[in-house]
Amino acid sequence: MIRCPGQDTGFWDLTAIYEVTCPKCNKTVEFFKDDPVRTCKHCGHEFVNPKMDFGCAAYCKYADQCLGELSPDLLAQREDLFKDRVAIEMKRYFSKDFKEISHAMLVGRYAGEIIKEERANPPVVLSAAYLQNIGAREAGRKFGRVEPHHLETEGPDAARGILSKLGAKEELVDEVCDILGRQYHPKNDDSLSFRIVHDAALLVDLEEKRKAEPFAQETLERVIGEHFLTETGKKLARKNLLK
Repeated sequence: MIRCPGQDTGFWDLTAIYEVTCPKCNKTVEFFKDDPVRTCKHCGHEFVNPKMDFGCAAYCKYADQCLGELSPDLLAQREDLFKDRVAIEMKRYFSKDFKEISHAMLVGRYAGEIIKEERANPPVVLSAAYLQNIGAREAGRKFGRVEPHHLETEGPDAARGILSKLGAKEELVDEVCDILGRQYHPKNDDSLSFRIVHDAALLVDLEEKRKAEPFAQETLERVIGEHFLTETGKKLARKNLLK
């Protein structure tokens, strides 16, 4: 049986065992590199191995076999680690384009709020949310402007490059790229992941447009009712826009 080299002790060296400070009592806890969690012997606090790369485990269907049973709190931390890696790569990609970075971070934030109430795949939703406008840089270079259809045509390739760099499984990459490639063209049978990303991005777009030119309340109410695809998205939009 072939094992992941990162988990096969035959590939380990002296750095495979190290000491970590307990975040609760500040005592030293010894970790092996393949320990997903440890319990502090001094205070009983259980915490995630801060040096372990959970990127693949955030989406791999065999993660439980590799890492064992994790509590809901620790599973959330595992998913957050992959989400954060995507956000970091997005920021590196946009470099000093703080407008695009701010936009992407807000889409990710709203997607995170919506997903708390909707049962969807967090790694897919949050990856697509942070990469929602990733095609903007290439569109600006090619066309001198960024239109919605430019994000659909230029986004998938840029997103694929980032997610492949992070070692994401092909099925996750394909689903994220499908969302980005038609994000402004929803269909009746769209997945919940698509609908959440769509609503988060639409909310950010409306907030940005409202700053430039205020909307009438009746117009906003109509747009929210007709164009948002999840009930949670509609609630969040009404809370943020109808003030």
